[in-house]
Amino acid sequence: MFSLSNKLSLQEIFPTKVSIWKLRCNNPLRKTFVSNNLKYREYEALLKITSEMAKYLYPYIRSILDSFDSYSSRPELWDDFQNRLIDLIKQRFNTESILVKKLVDFNYSKNFYSRILLTLAMCQSEDGYDRLKIYLFNL
Repeated sequence: MFSLSNKLSLQEIFPTKVSIWKLRCNNPLRKTFVSNNLKYREYEALLKITSEMAKYLYPYIRSILDSFDSYSSRPELWDDFQNRLIDLIKQRFNTESILVKKLVDFNYSKNFYSRILLTLAMCQSEDGYDRLKIYLFNL
């Protein structure tokens, strides 16, 4: 993420790797939650990094979504993605939280995961940053 932020000329907002890590700790679902207000510039910079990362990951995102659509014939890729995501959530998020418990529940979260992937797939284009920004403002 840090090298990508440098590529996008965001050194002023993210001068070090630690600055990015500190922003990630603003997520109230994380185990190491710190209650700081996210500045609008930081929010926009994180959106730019997310949309740029989606461009790199688009072939993988597309394959996972294709696997979800044809789950009965090819469940392996979707199952691998879902298991890996749940492992990451369990490692980094507060598993005592009711929201996190719902996130790691296969039946509850399957459609939520596909919505996340669809959103990332849609934000990989040239207008991806604006699409992601509008989508998040409408939540």
